[in-house]
Amino acid sequence: MGRPRQFDEQDAVTRATDLFWRRGYNATSVRDLGDELGLTPSSLYRTFTDKHTLFLRALDHYRATESVQAEQRLDTDGRPIRQVLRDWMLWLVTCPADGEPGRGCFVVNTATELGATDDQVRQRTEAAFDVTRQALRSLLCEGRHNGELTTGLDLDAAVELLFTTVLGLRVRERAGHDPARLATAIDAVIGALGPTPAEPS
Repeated sequence: MGRPRQFDEQDAVTRATDLFWRRGYNATSVRDLGDELGLTPSSLYRTFTDKHTLFLRALDHYRATESVQAEQRLDTDGRPIRQVLRDWMLWLVTCPADGEPGRGCFVVNTATELGATDDQVRQRTEAAFDVTRQALRSLLCEGRHNGELTTGLDLDAAVELLFTTVLGLRVRERAGHDPARLATAIDAVIGALGPTPAEPS
């Protein structure tokens, strides 16, 4: 008869997420995970099968958490579209997780480390990127509908411009670049959406 588990599995996934996020997949060993989670290698394998499976669970956990945060921060709640975008982008580069700067985004970090070589990881990172694109498109559609953005705005091009900027911001935040310089880039890309249509006289 197997010994009952003496730990919270979801809590273990959360802590594994933090470790993978800080160190990356390849730099995190099974021993590192065991030390972090308080598990022997045999217990870890019995519960999570292997390091890769645990990593995928960690990535899914992060995606679910980040999606909720993004949805909340991209909710206009009566605010101007450009202000919503600016506040969200600034938050991405000035409010690191747990007050620890230089970590970037777990999804972006993972995409650059494994996205070209691991199909299961690639599927997850691309799904996360699609969620961001769709959130941006919905926000821009709302802005165009309520007259804050011009009807001639190329939505596809604008979404890709904003999305590419967001990825670049996450990489630069991880590299420790000056937030003031990142804010300058944010203002420039929002300015590229064009002027606010003039109200009818």
